[in-house]
Amino acid sequence: MSPKIKYPNQFFFTTFGYVHVHYNSMKGKQPDQPGGVKEIARRAKVSIATVDRVIHNRTGVSAKTRARIEKIIQELNYQPNIIASRLASRKVLNLAILLPAVSTETDYWEILLAGVSQAEDEIRQMGVRIERYYYDFNDRTSFPKAARQLLKGPLDGVLLAPLFVDEATAFCAQLQEKNVPYVFINSDIPSLGSLCYVGPELFRSGYLAAHLMAYCLQPGDKILMVNMTKEIEGLHPLLRKEEGFRAYFGEKPDRIVKTDVPESNGKTIERKVAEALAADASIKAIFVTSSRVHLIAQFLESAGKKDILVMGYDFLPENVSWLQKGMIDFLICQKPQEQAYRGIMTLYQHLVLGAPVEKEHFMPIDIITRENHMYYKN
Repeated sequence: MSPKIKYPNQFFFTTFGYVHVHYNSMKGKQPDQPGGVKEIARRAKVSIATVDRVIHNRTGVSAKTRARIEKIIQELNYQPNIIASRLASRKVLNLAILLPAVSTETDYWEILLAGVSQAEDEIRQMGVRIERYYYDFNDRTSFPKAARQLLKGPLDGVLLAPLFVDEATAFCAQLQEKNVPYVFINSDIPSLGSLCYVGPELFRSGYLAAHLMAYCLQPGDKILMVNMTKEIEGLHPLLRKEEGFRAYFGEKPDRIVKTDVPESNGKTIERKVAEALAADASIKAIFVTSSRVHLIAQFLESAGKKDILVMGYDFLPENVSWLQKGMIDFLICQKPQEQAYRGIMTLYQHLVLGAPVEKEHFMPIDIITRENHMYYKN
């Protein structure tokens, strides 16, 4: 335990549970087996093409004929081999992602892209094509520009991180008009009616951060909360974390000192944090609401301030390096690669397999320290 923590008898444990998705083979009668499509067509006295229209819920079949075929399907307990059908049809499923672009400021989004590629490798042979579109998380005007490009292409489903509320609302309304399902990752906006959300419960994540810090500080100590973004007013994830963090302290909001850093360059961070620390000597901890916590750690080391508790987000190489040095005490991690992987697979299961979808799949909120980081994976 870091010497900065004043109550060494407090211990925190998390269970790293890894979820493996198993795809059971589709059981049922095949087209060339007794009780298959040919048998259904024979009993219903229709063509195989008519049976195929009913199975795949296509038009061109009268209500009376459809009802007769569906009854025979139930009697025979026929289950089509959807995977074989897709391979035979050679039909392309067009998915698209809309995520922040990888930048020099953080490797976080590169990890999500690894999850997209992981899913793509597994389902490419099923005729799934994934187009990638990006926006700048420091520029909300870049979101609608990327969204317009995305909407120009063929589209069956979308995976997106809706960082900007107003822009995401407008985009999702367009997807709804086109009857295109979409899955949210990283941050959720429940009112927008996504097919599914895969990611952290952001409010609880912030609440947990405050709870953990409260254990490590004296009652009179204050916490500096740092947001690093040019678009804090519209950036949903950071705001939800901040809401959760403030909610924990409830009637003692004066324990929180906040500063927004519009730029991520070292000089700006150094100036803003140095000003806050100089103005209030009771600040004994810093909570960074994003993955760029390593920038704070770097400044504190250069300034010789090694007695300040530091907490931030995400299991990135630069963050882990400062965690090992003892300049970062806790990292809150929420498996970004698995988020993206599950998001793509949810769209695939919904569109191809017709499988039921969980409306919310919350990722674990893992606390990583210098003592356990070597056992963790995104």
